Amino acid sequence: MEFDTHGRMDALDLQLLSALEVDGRASFSRLGEVLGVSDQTVARRYRRLRDEAALRIVAVRDAERLGQDQWMLRLRCAPDSATVIADALAKRPDTNWIGLGSGGTEIVCMTRPRHPGDHDDLLLGKLPRTPSVVEIRAQQLLHRFYGGPTGWLRKFGALDDEQIAALTPRHDVIPTPGPARIEPEDEPLLAVLERDGRATYPELRRATGRSESAVRRRLAALFASGAVYIDVEYHSEHLGHPLAAVLWITTAPSALHAVGEALATHDEIAFASATAGPSHIVVTAVVRDTAGLYAYLSGPLGRLDGVQHVEATPFMRRVKQLTYQQAGR
Repeated sequence: MEFDTHGRMDALDLQLLSALEVDGRASFSRLGEVLGVSDQTVARRYRRLRDEAALRIVAVRDAERLGQDQWMLRLRCAPDSATVIADALAKRPDTNWIGLGSGGTEIVCMTRPRHPGDHDDLLLGKLPRTPSVVEIRAQQLLHRFYGGPTGWLRKFGALDDEQIAALTPRHDVIPTPGPARIEPEDEPLLAVLERDGRATYPELRRATGRSESAVRRRLAALFASGAVYIDVEYHSEHLGHPLAAVLWITTAPSALHAVGEALATHDEIAFASATAGPSHIVVTAVVRDTAGLYAYLSGPLGRLDGVQHVEATPFMRRVKQLTYQQAGR
């Protein structure tokens, strides 16, 4: 995938972002060693990316590994209320990837209910009682083809295999059999990491009341099981790719898996999942501009055997990625 040198980052910025996608908790000295620069350079670049590209490193609970339901919602709203509703949804801890589309009359939102009843409370309680919500479509995510712990940045190829191997965390923990689990006593630990995925072990010790060695062991177990991973949030326009769109794809049933696997290899695709609902696959595509979106729809996507129908919802504005940040912050 070609890096747009006319964006607001240079090659080292892209390498640093890609390295953080591999191990968001790696020390600046380790990152510098692998990238061939000083730790002071890494620290300076990190601070600039944080200030200018809204870089954040946060822990994410992997709903698929935890066996929790995930839903993609499409809300058709009165134009003067969509922004208010989107901001209210963004403040909920069980939502992410919220965008405004269709001229500001549609909200697209992924929900990941953490507790039984959360989904019913949102879909059967709060949203239907919101007068400005004209229509609600909910599609359950069934199988992830791409996304989650597998980040979009790797498609730029900024790191070679040796660098990726050097950065890939190795957890000396054998996961227990069965689905991944988050225990109630893990919540204070995760509360800190969901705000700052690079929180130090002394900070985690103080927040949890556990010894530092106990925190290290538990965190290693959570990472090894796949229950939690560290993710990178940033503004893609700084990579020269400001436009994101959700694509709702209908396939022949026999082609569903093959199409999903093919989509996962496309440079433009940051997320892809099979769904239950009117469409069979939902993806998030990230491109440079509307011409790039057209080229993808008419080219790589249009050439896939088994694709029967595609509906595109370009985002006018991304309200939330992994975390909610108010405008102007």
